[in-house]
Amino acid sequence: MTLDSSGHPADSRVEMTLRPVGFIRSSIHEHHLVARAGDLDSNPPNARHRAQVEKYREERSSISELVVDSGLVDDGILDGIEDFSHLLVLYWPHLGTAEGRALTRGHPLGRKEFPLVGIFATRSPVRPNPVLLTTVRLVERRGNVLRVTGLDAVDGSPIIDIKPYTPGYHDVQDVRMPQWMQQIHREFNSDEID
Repeated sequence: MTLDSSGHPADSRVEMTLRPVGFIRSSIHEHHLVARAGDLDSNPPNARHRAQVEKYREERSSISELVVDSGLVDDGILDGIEDFSHLLVLYWPHLGTAEGRALTRGHPLGRKEFPLVGIFATRSPVRPNPVLLTTVRLVERRGNVLRVTGLDAVDGSPIIDIKPYTPGYHDVQDVRMPQWMQQIHREFNSDEID
């Protein structure tokens, strides 16, 4: 085995096996962001940016369902989850393409007025291992179904994991973001759309 200068294996890739714990039911049927011609491209095109933002807001306020494998629920995997107002949902964007997994840089949201940055500097679903994370509000539990708001996942996406949101673990101070990310936050979370 060859070691690198820090004493770690030179090829430290480990094969991993993930098993979905359920799937997502939502009104979203296609990704908003895809890889095209070696860059990120919004779907619908950027020319309809205002409509894209409004559709995103509507989808995030609608009810989606996390359908958890009934065998896991029978074993108690959801016991006590109703005591939390918010959850972290890790899921796999199953409609992604090989081109998307190969992309290493792109313009955030496919918008050319933003700088070309590494995919790890974006929240894009287009990435080498497309594990996505969203914080959602738990509306109610019905057996093996968790009804939530705030989910921007495509219908049928496999759920990798669900964790309770706890401010002590996730609330950070002195957050720093580039100007383009601050602009995205303003556009998607207020009435200000450039």
